[in-house]
Amino acid sequence: MDSTRRRLLAGSGTLGLASLAGCSALDFALGNESLSFEADRAIVGEATLAESRYTESSRTEDTITRTFEAAGQRRDVDVTNKITEYDRGFSILGQEYRWATFTVLSTPKVELLGEAFNPVADMSTDDLVAMIQDRYDQLGNVERDSTRSVDHLGDSVEVVRYRAEGRFTEADIELELTLHITNAVPVGEDFVVCFGVHPRRIDDTDAINALLGGVEHTA
Repeated sequence: MDSTRRRLLAGSGTLGLASLAGCSALDFALGNESLSFEADRAIVGEATLAESRYTESSRTEDTITRTFEAAGQRRDVDVTNKITEYDRGFSILGQEYRWATFTVLSTPKVELLGEAFNPVADMSTDDLVAMIQDRYDQLGNVERDSTRSVDHLGDSVEVVRYRAEGRFTEADIELELTLHITNAVPVGEDFVVCFGVHPRRIDDTDAINALLGGVEHTA
């Protein structure tokens, strides 16, 4: 599962591009400098986490280079996303597996000379799930199930639930899965996207709702 999740999260780096570092947009447009954008991390607050069965499993950064065109010039831009993962265990035939996961992605807003370049802002949850599915080679038969509103980052946001099937090669097990995913939520100079995945045999909807309600942006 760890390698599968790494493939999934590595793909999330292509989602987006917060704080401007190193030079001005004018220098960039004139070809004098490159630009770097880095998101602030978003996490689940300690109080919320202490009341849940989930624990933090990793904090990673994903830096990619993308080429943009501004004022007739093509320039490279380095962008860094911040990814925080949480998981919890459950038992199958007496063996514990940590396949229930909750992921918080913080990706920078990138605006150069009045143009926005982060596509995540315009992605629907169907688009985001399709992207996840493309990079999660053990995930298939994804179908939209239902929607609900959840308190998240100071507002009420829509969460879409999907049904899917997954195969976990390390245990040679196929499971029916439930996915929960939000649209990108603008926070400061970033966008935050959250998604949870768990076996359908356990209903973790309330836990996912609580984790969403406890997400904090560290800017």
